[in-house]
Amino acid sequence: MNSLVVKLGGHTLDTLDPNSVVLRDLASDVIELRERGTNVIVVHGGGPQIERLLKSTRVESHFHEGLRITDEATMELVAMALGEVNVRIVAALNHAGLASVGVCGADDTVLLSSALGEPWQRAGSAPRVRTSFIESLWRASLTPVMSSVAVDVDGRLLNCNADSVAGALAGAIGASTLVLLSDVDQLRMDVDDPTSSIVSATSDQVRQLIDSGAARDGMRPKMVAALDALDGGASAVLLANGLRSHALSEALSGSIPTTEVRQ
Repeated sequence: MNSLVVKLGGHTLDTLDPNSVVLRDLASDVIELRERGTNVIVVHGGGPQIERLLKSTRVESHFHEGLRITDEATMELVAMALGEVNVRIVAALNHAGLASVGVCGADDTVLLSSALGEPWQRAGSAPRVRTSFIESLWRASLTPVMSSVAVDVDGRLLNCNADSVAGALAGAIGASTLVLLSDVDQLRMDVDDPTSSIVSATSDQVRQLIDSGAARDGMRPKMVAALDALDGGASAVLLANGLRSHALSEALSGSIPTTEVRQ
């Protein structure tokens, strides 16, 4: 069977109740893909929920090169926030008819990573992926929904960027496509200029955007994830706006604006 990785991030996760239009549409799209013989794994972030929890506990947020600086106290709160996001996404998808199950990188050590060190501390590098557990869920006709908490060789939790997790997964399972759904339509040559949108790019062009600083802030880890996925064996990466109606199916069919990245 073909396989596909979908990453949800940004404002696509603003609403996590069972009536979320984004999650209802996603469930419908994944059900259709499964009926056509494609296995899907959903990866999610949770930046807004992490921010709310950190603010409520008066822990300051700091980022460097688009990645959250994660000390021990922040790691505990990140794990709490992502755990809540995960269970609520799973509840909404099951409510919409998609048989799904929530997992994180600690389950069967699916995601084994290492700390990036200073200044990121407990933020993790792109993880190594054990695919057997994921494949067993697919054989049980379940769609895995994975948070981006990983573990290191000592069993300690790490905060991996969800884009990095999605890219590593796509490469490890040889996905036909990695679909990055956020709240922007396309990659831009200039992040502040909507007229500089890119319809397609090669991996070399993406590297140039990263090296030049054009892919910055939250776009940088997305583009690094795209390269990780392609280098690992994925065929293509699509970036699309997950707030559009049936964003997954429409992105795959080319019916909405996207940026496609290939080798």
